Amino acid sequence: MKRLWRSMPLRLALMLVVLFGTVSLLSLAASYAFTRAAFEQSIRDDLAQDLAGFRAAPSARAVAALVQAESNGTDPDRLVLSYVTRTDQIFGNGAVGRDDEGFHIISLEEGRAELKGEYLALSARLYGGRLTIARSRAEIEALQPVFLNILWISLLPTVLIALSGGLILARRSQRHVEVIRGALERMTGGDLGARVVTGRRWSDDLLRIGTTVNGMAGAQERSVMALRQVSSDIAHDLKTPVQRVSLRLEALADVVEDGQAADLVAQTRDEVDGISAVFQSLLQLAQVENGALKEQFAPVNLAQLCRTMVEVYEPAATQRSQTVVFEGPEEAVVQGEKNLLGQLVANLIENALRHTDEGAQISVALEQSPTEMILSITDNGPGIPEGEFDRVTQRLYRLDRSRNTPGNGLGLSLVEGVARLHGAKMALEDAGPGLRVILRFAAK
Repeated sequence: MKRLWRSMPLRLALMLVVLFGTVSLLSLAASYAFTRAAFEQSIRDDLAQDLAGFRAAPSARAVAALVQAESNGTDPDRLVLSYVTRTDQIFGNGAVGRDDEGFHIISLEEGRAELKGEYLALSARLYGGRLTIARSRAEIEALQPVFLNILWISLLPTVLIALSGGLILARRSQRHVEVIRGALERMTGGDLGARVVTGRRWSDDLLRIGTTVNGMAGAQERSVMALRQVSSDIAHDLKTPVQRVSLRLEALADVVEDGQAADLVAQTRDEVDGISAVFQSLLQLAQVENGALKEQFAPVNLAQLCRTMVEVYEPAATQRSQTVVFEGPEEAVVQGEKNLLGQLVANLIENALRHTDEGAQISVALEQSPTEMILSITDNGPGIPEGEFDRVTQRLYRLDRSRNTPGNGLGLSLVEGVARLHGAKMALEDAGPGLRVILRFAAK
């Protein structure tokens, strides 16, 4: 709901509601002012016409008789007629009095009650007396509630309809934006095949954005695939010559006697074996990223696989006074390729053993929930600086302190590739001290 209230369609709807409400208020206020002025002018014209009629009377007695005759059938709450003669005799249905608070009209009917409400009055001297005609402003005052009712009746439904339409458009727009955001998140996570799936009901602006994102993703995928293909081709082309050099060095070692030459041959063989391992890792990584191995997926007991790998590396760990333990259930099944998952676990354990000192502790843990399976490998070594988390999974990248240790900088790259192939999410965390690598597999 917070995103809906902050979405552009709803904001535009609110702006239109405010604009329409303002225009409606101004137009109704102007109509009310003009109508009120017209009513008031009409009453004044009626008063002038009434006064002109009484002026036509020939004498004071005629005026008094006329006033009395007119007032007998007239409601004083609507029209007040009053004629005060020279002798202060009052004719009509009301009398006008004045005190410190202003003018008051008093009914001449029984009880002589003061009349409430406001009146427009016109007074004139006539034959020595004073004639006063007053008409009620009740019709004018009744205009205000009428216009208020018109305002609510016209404005409230419009506001509700506009807000409802804005919410509907905002929800539809939000769904389309979520599709784009989801595709971008998958691309950021390394899924180069992620695309924005558009539909017929998409607006033109979001459709153009989605098309642009898809074009960008396609160009990026082609660029990355071309780069990967180049590295794979180089590794494939150089693998055979390197193996030939290794064989010739092996043959040379058989004929060279002990001494400096033999040591040089042995060192050269080690370097060539390292180069061959790099090429082999690059080819394996290319095979993993190709995605063709998904066709070989089958149920794999990840718990048993982790337990086996821990047993394989226990002798090497014991030699350096290191410990490798496994904690997890007896069975935890995931869909995957068994050899690749074994390579993933082996690489993580081997990295932990290689980059920790003697006496280090490495823990392989497996946790299972209804929605996911979490594999974590934790050590208490020096760890990795948090700023390097995103870089250590890059190909051939190595920390400065690791450049003098065995390895080729492809271990975590291969782990991430295998994890991505299996739909798992990989994350690095500071174990304080040490490093924790977490892989989250979707439950079977």
